Amino acid sequence: MKKVAIILSGCGVYDGSEIHEAVLTLLHLEKSEASYQCFAPDIEQHHVINHLTGEETSGVTRNVLVEAARIARGNVKPLTELQADDFDALILPGGFGAAKNLCNFAVKGAECEIHEDVLQACKQFADAKKPAGYICISPVMIPHIYGKNTSLTIGIDRDTAAAVQAMGGDHVDSTVSQIVVDEEHKVVSTPAYMLAGSIVEANSGIEKLVAKVLELAK
Repeated sequence: MKKVAIILSGCGVYDGSEIHEAVLTLLHLEKSEASYQCFAPDIEQHHVINHLTGEETSGVTRNVLVEAARIARGNVKPLTELQADDFDALILPGGFGAAKNLCNFAVKGAECEIHEDVLQACKQFADAKKPAGYICISPVMIPHIYGKNTSLTIGIDRDTAAAVQAMGGDHVDSTVSQIVVDEEHKVVSTPAYMLAGSIVEANSGIEKLVAKVLELAK
């Protein structure tokens, strides 16, 4: 049975993990008879968004690990405990938390930095040549993890794609149902809600990404 590590960035599309993307990832892993363990950094969120109004909630703080536990039904561990030797592959769902909590792309764009614990965890898999999947906005971290000229996609958003190129990544335009595979680095990406207008559309790429990551883990 393949064992996959999942890195979550909170709970909720605007300030954490995109819930549909995370749950679809877990669903397809289980349907493929793979096991998984969720992880998240034990840090405060960049900010808290009222998902009903879309407005920032002032004077409120939330912890990424605690919020991620909502998606993982409590079964989530601090990211510092993640060891690539214990797993066959890695997957990062998207949501703005990936660009706000796991890194600061939402603020700094091409000048972004990845949180130290996140970078250390992801580079373990890259260095070990173990496959990884990056969904939605999370692929913006790939150039920092795998180096220049690594192929990836965030869909067709021109500004985001330009930032990826500026960081040294090789951005490939794709539709919502497509995946981009960098065979050399064993890293897979798909746009999901960067393009999806429904959960069905988001699922079309995520299902393929999970299948490809597991295939590369053979």
